[in-house]
Amino acid sequence: MLKKKITYSQEFLKKYEQYFCCLNCQEKMSFKEPQSLVCVNGHRYDLSKKGTIHFPNHHMISDYDQEMLTHRRAMILAGLYQPVLDVLKEKVAFSDYESIVEMGCGEGSFLNQLILETEFKGFTSGFDLSKDGVQMASDYNAQAFWFLGDVTQVPMEDAKLDLILNMLSPVSYEEVKRVLKPTGQIIKIIPESDYLKELRMLFFKDEPEKLTYSNEHTDLKFKENLTLISEERVTYKIKVTPENYEHILKMSPLHWGASQEARLYAQQHPFSELTIDLKILIGQK
Repeated sequence: MLKKKITYSQEFLKKYEQYFCCLNCQEKMSFKEPQSLVCVNGHRYDLSKKGTIHFPNHHMISDYDQEMLTHRRAMILAGLYQPVLDVLKEKVAFSDYESIVEMGCGEGSFLNQLILETEFKGFTSGFDLSKDGVQMASDYNAQAFWFLGDVTQVPMEDAKLDLILNMLSPVSYEEVKRVLKPTGQIIKIIPESDYLKELRMLFFKDEPEKLTYSNEHTDLKFKENLTLISEERVTYKIKVTPENYEHILKMSPLHWGASQEARLYAQQHPFSELTIDLKILIGQK
């Protein structure tokens, strides 16, 4: 019989309660039956029916809604980032780690695939601003614990994590350095200049200032805050088919920025290949 989503989370928190701290008072927390993390001062964070927790005190706003994330999940499960996963498995000894957390996990598929392919068995968690994303990620509760959270205020103890994963999303380096162990590392994946260039050419054909992209600022900020261990550019093309074209059009924020006319034009002018162009940065505090 399959376990309920909340059961996986209850078992996880019982085992790993020592990783978490209270956002209100920064005190340690412990798991209290049946479904709460509680600190010594009585601040309480309850599991939802889906086995997730909403940690921040403030209202969370994210444009990453269920529709976009559903299209994104379909492409990830179809192998959108498989070459990136393959590089990570070559470069990173995941078996050496006890804990992995993804900051900005979206709907959870990338971290879930990484865990399955590496057979990682330690503390595994992902969080995001998007309520829709975290709810979708709860489909993978058997592999990880998912929660609604803010990268600027992470509910985890100081110097507790071995590895942080951060893919195509913002991050707070202050918090990264706080929660990482002295030997801990972060893998940050950022877009390079040709990432999704075919979509840009369709959506912004009449807005030349939006046709190019540079990650120079993001790259520099990473290297200013952390000790660079390695960097590698990963560039490849995926086949575009009638079956996956709608997913491709709607899986990224580029779709939001396009005008209604541009979206219609894109639907009527499919292309045959999509460029994936990413940089993998690995750093240590």
